[in-house]
Amino acid sequence: MAVAERLSRLRQRLLEKDIDGLLITQPDNCRYISGFTGSGAILLVCRNSAILVTDFIYAEQARREASSFHIVVATAAAEKLSLLLSSDTTKRLGFEANILNFSDYQRLAEAAGKVESALVPAEGLVESLRSIKEPEELASIERAAALADSAFRYIMAEIRPGMTEKEAAWEIERYLRERDSEAVPFEIIVASGPNAALPHARPTDRPIATSEPVILDLGARVNGYCSDISRTLCLGPQDDTFRRIYDLVLQAQLTALDGIRAGMTGAEADGLARAVIRNGGYGQSFGHGLGHGVGLAVHEEPRIGPTSTAVVAEDMVFTVEPGIYVNGWGGVRIEDTVVMEKGRARALTRAPKTATL
Repeated sequence: MAVAERLSRLRQRLLEKDIDGLLITQPDNCRYISGFTGSGAILLVCRNSAILVTDFIYAEQARREASSFHIVVATAAAEKLSLLLSSDTTKRLGFEANILNFSDYQRLAEAAGKVESALVPAEGLVESLRSIKEPEELASIERAAALADSAFRYIMAEIRPGMTEKEAAWEIERYLRERDSEAVPFEIIVASGPNAALPHARPTDRPIATSEPVILDLGARVNGYCSDISRTLCLGPQDDTFRRIYDLVLQAQLTALDGIRAGMTGAEADGLARAVIRNGGYGQSFGHGLGHGVGLAVHEEPRIGPTSTAVVAEDMVFTVEPGIYVNGWGGVRIEDTVVMEKGRARALTRAPKTATL
């Protein structure tokens, strides 16, 4: 992990924003900048120093993992903030305004007032760095993608009518964990029949039946980095409705995968798939964005959606996942994790896109 390089790039951002220091509290941001994998850390990155405050139980871990940081041990949140702000001169202190809750902001304002620091809302400084993946990050995501592919192929061979959604979800998670996935990035989705009309359905005790849509959405985690893949199956004969919707979603996804280029906005990339679904008569049934960034978090920058101004760039990793959802019937979603490579999207997840077992 190139902590020194990340610190250098972050400090350049601080100069550009005329900020003396940045207080970092979001856990994935803390890990990205410092290398510390524990919880409960607060970072203060200034132009000439880097401090990590954590609890006693993580002190030794922090010393091992975040050797570029000065480690300070504290207990209460107020004490952590007080120690941080007494350790450096920060006349203009940036904080993650989209992360900090109100009670912590009050504590921060009190501590900043004592040292005459002005609080400056700062959003996305670390997230924008995280959106461009380094080679080691890409290698971990590729491994996570391959593991997710393997899990999907496994469940294709195991799933059958009468198995409940919960049973299928557990089979997937067990497979992943037994093959060295870290904690899965999100609760695995197995949604059958009418439940498949819920984009973020949770597995239930409903038995999976023949001739209905079954959405499977799963991911693995390797070295902290995630993958995300969705496929839709039909166990048994497919009716005209299923085939029509499935083919439309597949066409939308393939169109986006083929057409996304570096330099597009997230809205332009989203529009490639959305136009296909709209022209097919299901525009109102595609109610979420085309995709989201994937990295230390399974949902991060860039956002790929109808209002996104994020610019797609080389080495960004994100999902391409159009879907159609019809209340009372079900839904179809097809999703891959992709990386921008030589100006185009290359799929990292490669499990078969066939609805027939």
